[in-house]
Amino acid sequence: MKRVVRRPGAFVCGIDAAMDVIGGKWKVLILWALNERTCRFGELRRAVPGVTEKVLSSHLRELEDDGIVHREVYAEVPPRVEYSLTPLGLSLNAALEPLGEWGRDHIYRDASGTEAAAEPVAGLSQG
Repeated sequence: MKRVVRRPGAFVCGIDAAMDVIGGKWKVLILWALNERTCRFGELRRAVPGVTEKVLSSHLRELEDDGIVHREVYAEVPPRVEYSLTPLGLSLNAALEPLGEWGRDHIYRDASGTEAAAEPVAGLSQG
């Protein structure tokens, strides 16, 4: 599959360009799961609860086309396919870390912006 590169003028700003790559509910969760370790398709599906096989497959293909995810196919019987982050994908995850920190802080605040007394939410230690 050949990657379609949009010309720089096609985006309003850098956030617009980034959102073109990570837009949607599942892509950042896929990136978070792959930041932990290399995964096979089934492992990724379990790591991202609620995503359908069709959507996961489509998003992995898009992330691969954008140079974010590497897909390694091993010549075995049965075939084994593993997904990992490329250096570009690692840099994208590093750029998303402050957003994840903001999100974690935000869920512990009430409407006035002061910190609420809440128990930590399971699964929010990272990402």
